[in-house]
Amino acid sequence: MLLDEDESDRAVGIAREVWPSGRPFIVGTGRESTTATIHATRRAAALGADAVLVRTPGFYKLQMNTDVFVRHYTAVADTSPVPVLLYNFTAVTGVNLLPAAVAQLASHPNIVGVKESSGDIAQIAEFVKGSRARFNVLAGSSTTFYSSLGVGAVGGVLALSCVLPDACVRLFEWTRAGKHADASALQQRLLGISKLVGSMHGIAGLKAALKLVGCDVGHPRSPLVPVSDATVAVLREALVSFEEVALV
Repeated sequence: MLLDEDESDRAVGIAREVWPSGRPFIVGTGRESTTATIHATRRAAALGADAVLVRTPGFYKLQMNTDVFVRHYTAVADTSPVPVLLYNFTAVTGVNLLPAAVAQLASHPNIVGVKESSGDIAQIAEFVKGSRARFNVLAGSSTTFYSSLGVGAVGGVLALSCVLPDACVRLFEWTRAGKHADASALQQRLLGISKLVGSMHGIAGLKAALKLVGCDVGHPRSPLVPVSDATVAVLREALVSFEEVALV
């Protein structure tokens, strides 16, 4: 959201060049207007995206209802050269993509799933209940990843996986294997760092954590500011207990 369109397209092109073969390359193309979203989606597809992740528009909050969302996403999916994933992130957009809208949109042949980042387990369960078999419900919150899998989510798109990929995969695999005591215990261990790079410090916290594990991606773009040295120390302490992490 802090990149202009040219910067966004350049970032997509550069990422596509280094993306591992055989891994799905999903690009965020959500914009406030339907037309701009369609254009961004077509550009992403031309640059090599395998699918697009489209957040809900939210500036005109009072007008954002189920009918509006269904029309918006249907128009995008009708014209998209690649599959579309819905993206509900109420904490950022201030609007909620309700189960009634998701149930309608799940029947579209070019809409293949939803990323639900609210952490609302009841809503995730409703998404699963109201959608067809090939529609993928994905968790977007690492603090509730285990619970989301428990009500039918098939995976997750997690900021935390940038920092602790092995732990996130392990939680997923243990849950799928029925090792619920291990998975639940790991979820509890992840809560602290999940909150630090999520609800507490967001992008700035994630960038600081990435630097600690050897991936310096620079500072957040203004008006966001880097986290304090004190917060970096807290992040380091939260990460040090995970054996797969070699801190720098």
